Amino acid sequence: MGVHINQATLLNKKNSYLLLFGLGISTLGDFIYLVAINVLVLQLTGSAAAVAGLWIIGPLASILTKFWSGSFIDRFNIRRIMIATDIIRAVIVGIIPFFSSIWLIYVCLFFLSISKAFFEPAAMTYITNLVPEKGRKQFNSFRSLITSGAFLIGPAISGVLLLITSLNISIWINALSFVISAIMVYFLPNVNTASELTVRKINLEILKNDWNEVFKFSKRNLFIVKVYFLAQFFMIVSIGMDAQEVVFTQKVLNLSETEFGLLISLTGVGSILGASTVSFVAKKLSIRALISLGYSMVSVGYLIYAFSFSFWSVAFGFLVLGFFNSFSGTGFMTFYQNNVPVAMMGRISSIYGIFQSFLQVIFILLIGFTGDIIPVRYSIIAASTLLLVTSILLIKLVRRPSKSRYFADAELANIS
Repeated sequence: MGVHINQATLLNKKNSYLLLFGLGISTLGDFIYLVAINVLVLQLTGSAAAVAGLWIIGPLASILTKFWSGSFIDRFNIRRIMIATDIIRAVIVGIIPFFSSIWLIYVCLFFLSISKAFFEPAAMTYITNLVPEKGRKQFNSFRSLITSGAFLIGPAISGVLLLITSLNISIWINALSFVISAIMVYFLPNVNTASELTVRKINLEILKNDWNEVFKFSKRNLFIVKVYFLAQFFMIVSIGMDAQEVVFTQKVLNLSETEFGLLISLTGVGSILGASTVSFVAKKLSIRALISLGYSMVSVGYLIYAFSFSFWSVAFGFLVLGFFNSFSGTGFMTFYQNNVPVAMMGRISSIYGIFQSFLQVIFILLIGFTGDIIPVRYSIIAASTLLLVTSILLIKLVRRPSKSRYFADAELANIS
């Protein structure tokens, strides 16, 4: 019996590493591609507004897709969905360099975002099914480490490729990364084959019932909904601030492009150090501790950044927020996986994602407009203060003694 358990454990670890490798390769490709697509659009149009449009396409595609994609994800084989969307994304990204029209490129990016709107909730559901509860915190910490490494290495690789080859190579590397990801997922097991027997044609009646189910779940679990939306609102505000980093550092602090590039690299270094730390201490820190420490210190990092007057003060703020970002991400992701029913995770992730995307579009536009009306520093200070308030509300919510059941930690229980 002991041998059987050991073999099962080894198989779980092997599958987890295979999944991490596949997700890691596609994430690295994404960061290589991110630099290239911005350069391509700028070369074709010479317009900063056209580049800014890249930030709006994704959320708009999500809004138009996620109100029904979750129903599809929860009723079909999620492994096949992941493979199919990886292949579709590889094809779409692969043909982008052949277009010289910005509108055709926008169309490609729109369908790319639609594919992503299917892949991400499917991947979340698959991870939750594949990784046992006691191993999720560790898995999420490793994934955070891989993402942080890709964030640091990806743009650097893209920069080297732009120097020695062309931006088309960077874009095609991302297409290749999706193919490799699809191959990795192909070698992973099915986790919901039984659900294929209950597949029905998706129609308006089913969509209506699914939305009602999600709302009923939300009413019964208001605490989970509150934690989710506070965490997502925190992320949306931080994305809005990130969109103004270039303006703030160069126009307000008078830093050079080289210094700005160094700041981004330092953030990546902080993220890798933080993710490495989390991967080592994940089994000893509770989910509550990860969330509380992570969100509070990330908001502190943004405050330091907002009130900075020199390169070194901004650098310190970026290091702090980069380091603790992995704590907050790992804690929240594990909380979400442990408390949302796997059978309807696709619908919940997608429907909640609609509101998240809608808020993201509004906030990006709001930051852009206020930047023209009031000084950028005031906008950044206001946003960082909002982050601090949001983190305090989230921590107060998470630390309630009456809600301890939502943070039952299989890994800590296993250690004790």
